[in-house]
Amino acid sequence: MKLSLFLALLAATMLASCNSEPSLQRYFVDNSEKKDFISLDVSPSILNVNKTKLTADQKTALESFDKMNILAFKLDKNNAALYEQEREKLSKILKDETYQELMKVGSGKDAASISFVGNEDNIDEFIIYANKKENGFAVVRILGDDMNPNNIMTMLSVLKDANIDMEQLKPLEDLMK
Repeated sequence: MKLSLFLALLAATMLASCNSEPSLQRYFVDNSEKKDFISLDVSPSILNVNKTKLTADQKTALESFDKMNILAFKLDKNNAALYEQEREKLSKILKDETYQELMKVGSGKDAASISFVGNEDNIDEFIIYANKKENGFAVVRILGDDMNPNNIMTMLSVLKDANIDMEQLKPLEDLMK
């Protein structure tokens, strides 16, 4: 009797905690295996930096970065209608109040934006979205701990001196052409 009551409560709790609202994470999961998408998980090791030459701020910024998830839709003549549908879905997700927009460049079919999840002093994730009508779109989730806008700016200085492992980005090569 106690076991069945426990199982019923557990099932009710699990059902109540399920959120049917679309999220970026769910979008990544749902589309990562589809043929029109390219999906990559990139680790901090891609940067190949000499940590002994980093400043304290650069080390802090690097340590706040856990991983990057990249999902890209490669547009071609056979999937233009699907591209429009997926672009609309993604735009709707990014308009949710969960994602706070920091910057937007361009509009419509040639645009890019940077958003974040969390608060300004403790950012859980940065989202970079770029859309180009000739190529398709890409969305990048930069995940980390205790990130802030200063960390991102500092990471840019680290990137300038990084010996980036291009092999991890090889699947995106066709999209960039």
